[in-house]
Amino acid sequence: MIRGWPEQRKIKAESFDRKHSNVVKFYNKRGTAEQCIKEGKYALNWIRLSCHDFIDNQVRLQLFALAYNLGNFLRRLALPKRVKQWSLRTLRVKLIKIGAKAVKHARYVTFQMAEVMVSKRLLEEILERIHRLKPVPIGYG
Repeated sequence: MIRGWPEQRKIKAESFDRKHSNVVKFYNKRGTAEQCIKEGKYALNWIRLSCHDFIDNQVRLQLFALAYNLGNFLRRLALPKRVKQWSLRTLRVKLIKIGAKAVKHARYVTFQMAEVMVSKRLLEEILERIHRLKPVPIGYG
């Protein structure tokens, strides 16, 4: 039986020399960070650092962080509102890990995909949104 745990938590929160609203904001940011870590762990499996060398694991973790940031970039800037709430795991399964067949014709290549995961219209809308993102010129700002 754990006695006093709520009291200890209360004392810890009240020991800040800040306003109560600032303490709430601090804990909300902490909760958001923990959600991001949890999402990265389950969507990208970034806790699996199976290399034998420290440097190799460090590079692998950095690649996972890059993949997480690219996923968030896609979610925040290129997804339509109706699918903007998708988790990274859902994005990975529905957009990235889908089977497609590339068919080469005389002048063009087409991708034949099953519409089980994402409709053709939604995929076209996402690709159009990605295309509309303009690169910022180097040295600007």
